[in-house]
Amino acid sequence: MVLHYIYDPLCGWCYGAKPLVQAAQQVLPVIAHGGGMMSGANRQSVSPQLRNYVIPHDRRIAEYTGQPFGEAYFEGLLRDHSAVFDSEPPIAAVLAAEQIDGRGLEFIGRLQTAHYMEGRRIADVAVLLELAQELGYDTAVFEAAFEAADTQHHIKQSRQLLAKVGGQGFPTFVLEDAGQFTLIDIGPWLGKPLEFSDWLRQTIPTAQVAVAAPFCGVDGCA
Repeated sequence: MVLHYIYDPLCGWCYGAKPLVQAAQQVLPVIAHGGGMMSGANRQSVSPQLRNYVIPHDRRIAEYTGQPFGEAYFEGLLRDHSAVFDSEPPIAAVLAAEQIDGRGLEFIGRLQTAHYMEGRRIADVAVLLELAQELGYDTAVFEAAFEAADTQHHIKQSRQLLAKVGGQGFPTFVLEDAGQFTLIDIGPWLGKPLEFSDWLRQTIPTAQVAVAAPFCGVDGCA
């Protein structure tokens, strides 16, 4: 049995669910699928309108999940009108980390901290290479894997999986057992990673779980 985690690096509710992903990894294999919420035509430059839109949602995520948001994000990145929110480069970096040594999930967590706590521009290749170096990757090796990543194909496959399992947005958690997919409603477990891992251990033998309710739509958080 494996847990599929359909995420986006710029999805605030995925950041809110970060401790649940880490807890699940202690119980069973977790496979990440980047959904490309803010890629292609949906990529956006930071603007006052974007800032005013996301801040109330981020405040709610912080209150609901206990995940911290930094002033460098609220008062730095969200006021940097030269920054662009684009999911594709960070997803490519996750694919590179996974290809090199299977640490894609760890890289997702580092991206989320860099974005929501440190206010770093995770769509910028230079920043992604800095983060890779911080995690111990050889820059040349990582850059080669990053450039070779077939990110658009990965996003397409992730969207196909999302549709196949009946998910509506990000994050979507899905248990797969012998080819059968069961959505998990993570709402009751947000902010409760230890309880979530205990529940997973009890649930795995039966795989009887509820249908998930999404937090971020496929084209943006709301």
